[in-house]
Order: sequence, then structure tokens, then C-alpha cells
Amino acid sequence: MPIQSAPLGETIVVDNRAGANGVIGAELVAKAPPDGYTMLLTTGSFTGNIVFRKQLPYDGQRDFAPITEVAQSYGLVLVTNKALPAQNVKELVALAKSRPGKLTYASSGFGNITHVVPEMMKSAAGLDIVHVPYKGSGPALTDVIAGQVDMTFVSTVAIQPYIRDGRVRPIALTGSVRAPVLPDVPTFKEEGLPQVEMTGWYGLWFPAHTPADRINRIQGEIAKALKSPKMHARLEDFGLVAVGSTPAEFAKFLKEDLELQSRIQREAHIPQQ
Repeated sequence: MPIQSAPLGETIVVDNRAGANGVIGAELVAKAPPDGYTMLLTTGSFTGNIVFRKQLPYDGQRDFAPITEVAQSYGLVLVTNKALPAQNVKELVALAKSRPGKLTYASSGFGNITHVVPEMMKSAAGLDIVHVPYKGSGPALTDVIAGQVDMTFVSTVAIQPYIRDGRVRPIALTGSVRAPVLPDVPTFKEEGLPQVEMTGWYGLWFPAHTPADRINRIQGEIAKALKSPKMHARLEDFGLVAVGSTPAEFAKFLKEDLELQSRIQREAHIPQQ
């Protein structure tokens, strides 16, 4: 899908390479020429894949040049199918403990944030809930709505219409504050599980060895665009907060996120796959 960029004076072509928790698209960019014309836009699955996968077709820390963290989310929303007899975190924890190994949660893939966060919840509350991985958040949510699986964690970007229509029951949010788009959904901290806190994010990379002047030019234009009121409003509609960090700031953030996810992997005893 081509998009004309006035500030750059160039056409940007969006090539959506979905699959394997973002690995397919990342591999394409890692092996592209470092000429400043191929970029990767993806989510926090980028660092999750480094931590939770035994092998990747690229080196996540050496084959990419960070450009900027584009935006942060307010976190994920834990939703359940309407038939599950739990209205809040306290009731859900009690229900899970009364049925060890019986309740299920759907994720959109191993090592994805929708897998990591429920494992954090299990560890924090001492729960035995079964993981049911799917190839994407759409099928996972569909089966929760249908009652095939009990619960899942979904971004505030995607879940709003399903909550409005009453197709799922929202339980709690993983962010540190409530999301303006879902003001009635409490955080896990409010519900007594402060250990369950994680937000999603979107970042942009070039292949390693891309010239610094090109990296800085693209970062500068993105940061400028993110400061516009129109862009702020658009992101807020999707439950996102603009960031626009410098390459150095983004590199520091990635290092910290890798350390965080590695700690979660150890503490929650999540095996690599």
C-alpha cells in the first residue's frame, strides 16, 4: 500500500509481512540493504522474540539500527467470556484456585505479550491456568467470545467494540493508569495485583549499518509528526500515547525491555521455544 510522504518527498510502501510473532517481517528488514529505504515497524514482540525463542533467523541486537519508539499503549485488557462467573480480579483468582488446571487463556502466540502477561498473573497470584496458543489475536478472541476458551489479554486498540457490544467482560488493565478509552476498567494495581503491569509499544528500525544521517532524518520527521495535535488525537482514539524518542533513547529502552522480559521469563519459569 503506497503512501505519499510530503516531508520526505518520497512514496512509502507498506508491506505487511504478518506471521511468526513478527519474525517474518523482521527477517526481511534484517537482510535488506542498509541504504535507508527499508524499515521495520513492529511491536514489543521484537524483544519478546529475543528472550522467548531459542533460535531466530537474525540477531535481534546486532542486525538492526534503532530509529525511534513511536508509541506506547495503556496496556492490555484481560477479558473473559460472558459465561465465566467472575466479575473482577478477586473473583477470577478465587474461581481459578477452586478449579486448578481447568480454566484456560488464549494468546496470539508463544512469547507474545499476550502470553507473557497471563504468565505474570499466574505467578503473582499462584494460579494454575492452561495456555492455549493461537496464530493471531483474532482467532484467540473469537474463541473466547464463543466460550471455547475462558479468557485472553487484548490491546485497548482492538477490544473497545467488543466491550461496547457486550461480547466480552473486561476485568482489568495491565497499565499503570486507566486508559481514557476505557475509563471504567480498573488496573491490576487497583485490583490488588501490582505485579501484573506491562504496556505494549511500537518501534521503528533500519537494518544495521544504515548511515546515521538517514536514521536521524527519519527520526526527526517522525518526532515532528507525533507532536501534531491531529496525530495525538488519532493515537488517543486507538488507546496509544505518542513517544518519538531519539535513536539513543530507544536503544536504552530496548536494553531495559530485554532485561525486564528476561526477568519475567526466569521468575515465571516460561521455557524457550
